[in-house]
Amino acid sequence: MSKTISTAEFLNEQGHMEELNKQFIVFERETFACKACSYNRRDFYKISLLYGNSRLYYADRGIELNQPALVFSNPMIPSSWEPSPEDQGGYFCLFNEEFLKEKDRDIVLQESPLYKIGADPVYLLTDEQAADLDRIFQSMVKEFNSQYIHKYALLKNYVNLILHEAMKMQPAGNYFKHHNANERISTLFLELLDRQFPIDSPGQALKLKTPNQYAEYLSVHVNHLNRAVKEITGKTTTVLIAERIIKEAKALLTHTDWNIAQIAYSLGYEYPNYFNNFFKKQTGLTPRSLRIQ
Repeated sequence: MSKTISTAEFLNEQGHMEELNKQFIVFERETFACKACSYNRRDFYKISLLYGNSRLYYADRGIELNQPALVFSNPMIPSSWEPSPEDQGGYFCLFNEEFLKEKDRDIVLQESPLYKIGADPVYLLTDEQAADLDRIFQSMVKEFNSQYIHKYALLKNYVNLILHEAMKMQPAGNYFKHHNANERISTLFLELLDRQFPIDSPGQALKLKTPNQYAEYLSVHVNHLNRAVKEITGKTTTVLIAERIIKEAKALLTHTDWNIAQIAYSLGYEYPNYFNNFFKKQTGLTPRSLRIQ
């Protein structure tokens, strides 16, 4: 198997990261042939039209793709794709919530039936469905590479068309369980934990702070998550979360001029006193004392 790379790493290799920063990008998947890919670009959602045989893995389950498939990837839900050696085809596009926003209302993709936690993100396609979606993606690629001044408005319409076409379909349900589920769940928990960081601005609040929240994103029961993480790492999920928050708190106290309240909020604490108590319990110091030192 090829070394697993992220979508962002691939785009960086190809010199396309600047295009991705414009909130949308679309590609033919031939350039991904025979590369096993994970998706860890924190801010971007992904739609893939997949041809060829492959496997898609989530926390404690996977699915065999042996016919055309449409796959929706939520950046907060770890997954990886492993192609078979034969030819691969299709398309993918990446976009963020800002790209789909309308003037008068916000779009919350996390609440969409296609991207919400616990949803089935894989749709196996008939030949007719695959042909229809292929034409849409062909049009997207053509417009993306054009000089049309309003092309991003048109591309937004194509993305919405794909979303609506998918909502007419029945999701695939033929998932299999991993034989090494505990190791995989633990690995994906640690990956998801790491994705929350670094905190880039005082207004960016930590989204996931409790084992229950992580279990929900991984679509596993919290007791299953706790057992898997303890078995593989020797530590509880609560301890690992606390250690990572403390590590980030120390970095923010040392390398930024944010006040304590801003740091507390960014790490998921609405009230600075709760953050102060947590920090002192974990380190023996108050945040202010550490900053002075």
